[in-house]
Amino acid sequence: MCNVEKSKCKRTLSSRLSKKAADFKQGRNKIAKTNSIYYGDSTSDNKSEINSIENQVDEFTTSYRLGNSYFNQPCISLGKSLLGKLLVRKLDTGEILKGKIVETECYLGGIDKASHSYQGKRTVRNEAMFYPPGTAYVYSVYGMYYCFNISSLEEGSAVLIRAIEPLENISTMLALRTMKGKGTSSIKDKDLCNGPSKICQAFHIDKQSLNKVDMCESEYFWVEDGENIPHCDIVECKRIGIESAGQDWANKPLRFYIKGCPWVSVRNKIAEKNYSSS
Repeated sequence: MCNVEKSKCKRTLSSRLSKKAADFKQGRNKIAKTNSIYYGDSTSDNKSEINSIENQVDEFTTSYRLGNSYFNQPCISLGKSLLGKLLVRKLDTGEILKGKIVETECYLGGIDKASHSYQGKRTVRNEAMFYPPGTAYVYSVYGMYYCFNISSLEEGSAVLIRAIEPLENISTMLALRTMKGKGTSSIKDKDLCNGPSKICQAFHIDKQSLNKVDMCESEYFWVEDGENIPHCDIVECKRIGIESAGQDWANKPLRFYIKGCPWVSVRNKIAEKNYSSS
């Protein structure tokens, strides 16, 4: 069945851990088993088992990471494909934050009047948009917030990550979100990462440390494989807050989100209705 099951979307945030994230945890458990074997008995047979388990864990943790071949695709294609994938942030403490991407926006480079790189404009601020596909482009908004994009195939193009369903170490995300704001009790589950700047706060994404980072190689910031969202479950609608680009570009359907998902920033009910009737 193509439509997202409403019952799944209504589950509490703390209980929603995607299969990929759960599998990753199983890999961590293998490491724990390794330690148990090592400290319990260091016979040659156990040493062989240790090496076998460590190799399995290494292969497991790297096989889900998306690389150059994945990001090297057209902007619109990447924007849709990123839905269901897992954004991963490793903090300086070693703690891993993880969430599922549920909403994106595409900016098509030189031809796109709403893009920072319109007409091929290249500046110190937007230089990451011209870097190889899979590069993080982080820019500041109002001098106090950040937005995060990933560069794609066309020159100067990038995908803005608009909303995420938090999955792993949610309490840390809450703490990061509230460092400069209200208490954690005032933030609803669905509002934790339902906007570009909220994501950057919750995942500790800033321009100083992550702008221009190669997400295919970084030890602190990357994307892992996750769900493949069927086309019939992807809502295509106009982008948000770009009216100054003119009616033509403001109305182009370059925002994508998972239909029926409560973690998106803003639902477009007209677009959803059109998809339901088509």
